[in-house]
Order: sequence, then structure tokens, then C-alpha cells
Amino acid sequence: MLTLTDRCIQALVPKCPRIESVEFNESPHVSDVGLQALDTCQLVKMKIQGSNRVTDLTFQVMSKFWPRMNQICVANCQRITDVALKLIVPLDQIVILNLSGCTRIGDSGIKSFVDGRSAPKLKELNLANCCHVSDISLVKISERCPNLIYLNLHNCQLVTDTGMQAMTAMASLAYLNISRIGITDQGLESLGRHLKIKEIILSECRLISDTGMKVLCTELKKLDYVDLSFCRHISNATLKNLSLNCRKLTCLIMVGCVKINDSGIQLIASGCSFLHYLDISGCKNVTDKTLKNLAKGCPQLRILKMLYCAGITRPAVLNYAPRLQKYEYNDDEPPLWFDYGVSGDELMMPKKLKKRRYSTMVPRPSIVGISGQKDLEHAKLPLIETVTEQAVEESLISPGSLAEDP
Repeated sequence: MLTLTDRCIQALVPKCPRIESVEFNESPHVSDVGLQALDTCQLVKMKIQGSNRVTDLTFQVMSKFWPRMNQICVANCQRITDVALKLIVPLDQIVILNLSGCTRIGDSGIKSFVDGRSAPKLKELNLANCCHVSDISLVKISERCPNLIYLNLHNCQLVTDTGMQAMTAMASLAYLNISRIGITDQGLESLGRHLKIKEIILSECRLISDTGMKVLCTELKKLDYVDLSFCRHISNATLKNLSLNCRKLTCLIMVGCVKINDSGIQLIASGCSFLHYLDISGCKNVTDKTLKNLAKGCPQLRILKMLYCAGITRPAVLNYAPRLQKYEYNDDEPPLWFDYGVSGDELMMPKKLKKRRYSTMVPRPSIVGISGQKDLEHAKLPLIETVTEQAVEESLISPGSLAEDP
């Protein structure tokens, strides 16, 4: 709420003294002062996103006045440092900790927290874009967090294969995001020992190949959700191993995997009959034959994305569309941030343009279809973020976070 201020919070607390959960999204005027006004409440959940006025002082208040705190989300709060994590060491009920985008968090803070009283109970840890977190943190987390179910290390580029090796001790791990980090096939082989993993996001891990994925697929037979977007070395060989070993797969994302073609999709269709969601956007070598294979082998497919698929024709899409609840399609050239042209060759671009992540081309209208909102609600979408602890334990819902809004 853009207009929310510290004074609003100060005025609210006397009238609502039993507040247990607060959420401040895009509230640039809220600071430590406003949060301190909540010290008479018994908070158990706090979510703050995108605030540059909230600092480590809020964590001091948290430690002193809210001993029952069990969910903490301070995403994209740039003034939060390692000191904050040291201040909440005495808290012993924390189950969910989301520090995504807190770029000043590093190994020192993580070590302090996991040496604290909450570590054995921690089930979800989100460190996405915490660029100072390295393998050192993963070693400590693996030693002290035996019940960790969800771990997000997106864009933690100091994490290497050594960190993946350390993670083999995380016996409860089921949901893992290691996108955009520099692991290799050796790291994937280490992850193959996590037999409980059901969701793995490997997008933009540009050093992995079919060799590592073969080991991963062979061991992780419970895989339900796989994201291999922009993994340029991934080919049909990986799809073969997925189809042979991961027959419970319901969501597969392969955006920008230029080596994938109709034969690979045919393999998936023959072995993954439970597939609900498929994204082959930017897979330039797929054609109308892919839709025929999906129609034959994936009767439960409900959502299909085919953006920048010039090999697929519009008549074929419209013919297949009645089987789907939602689909997206166009035959445009891939945008510049895909880093490759129509031929599949990698493009050399200025770094500034890459960071902008948009296309300078004016795309033609895409075809977007949806059969009905009521039906869509029952579809299994990727990156579902509302997952209860009970559902995770019973393996009924996948993938996502334990938090209502991580």
C-alpha cells in the first residue's frame, strides 16, 4: 500500500491490540518506527517487501517482543544486513525465513542464524539473489537444518558444485531452486542423492548437460516439476531419461532449449502421461508433429505455452486448442534476451541490453486461449506458492512454498 505510513500503524495498534500477522507490500513510507509501534502485539508472521526504510532495528524489536514469531519475509529490503540475522538467534519458532533480494546478507549472517535455536525447525529458506551467500552457508545449513523442505538459491552465483555436495545431508529437501548458478554435471550428480526431491528449477544453469541430467533423472524418480529453461546443452537425451525414469512428471518447462525437437517431445509424450503443464517457448525445432504427439500421449495436458515457435502453425494450434484449458502461442522471432536468433546461434549483445530483458521488435499478436476460469482453478500451474505443511508432508501438492505468499 503506497500511502501507508508509520502514523497509520501507530493509530491502528491501540484499536487492534491482538494483531498476529502483518503484511506490508510496496509500502515505501513504512519504517522501523511504524513496526516498533507493534511491540504490544503478539506477532507470529511478518511480511515486508521492497522497503528501503526497514533496517536491522526491526529485527531487534522482533527478538525482544515477538517470541512466537514463526514466519519472516523481508524480501528486497536492501538495508537488512547480517546483523539482523544475529539479532533473531534467540527466537526458537521460525519455520519460514525469506530473505530474497536482501543483497547485503552473506555467510556470516546465515551462520549466526543456523547456529541459533530455530535451525532444527526451519522448513523453508529463500535466499534468492543473496549474492554474497556461498558454499560456506550451504555447509552450515546442511549441518543444522535437518527438516528443511524448501530451499531457493536463485542467482547465488558464489554457490558451486562444492555446495551441492554439502547439500547431500539435507535428507528432507523436496523443493530446490538453483537457477542461474554455475554448477556443472558434477553438482547434478551430487543432487541425485536427494531421493525426496520433487521439484527442481535449473533454469539458466548453462554449464549442465545431458550427462548430469541422466544421473539426476535416474535417481530422482519422484520428480514432479522440472524447469530447464535456457540450459543450452540440454537435448532430447535428457527428455529420454525423464520419460524413462520420471513418470510422475506433471510440469515441464524448457523455454529456450534450442536442441529440443519433435523426437524429444515424442519421448515425453510416451512416458509422462500425467503431464499437466508444458512450456516449449523458444524451442525453434518443434513443429506441428509435437502437437500430434501430445494429443496422443498426454491426455491430461491442460496448459501449453508455445511462444516464439515458428515451426508450429496456427491452424495446428487452433485444432489442438479444444483439448486445453489455457494456451499461449505466437510464431515471432525470439526476443533479444533469449540470446539466440532464429537459427539457434547465440547472439552477441551489449551487456546493458541483456540486463533490460526486452525485445526491440514489435511482435505480432499472440494467440491466447482459455476455456473457463472455473476449470483453470483446478489446473496445476507451475510455481504454485500456496502450499500447506500438511500437503507437503503427504506429498499431495507440488511444487511451491510453505508460506502463503513467499
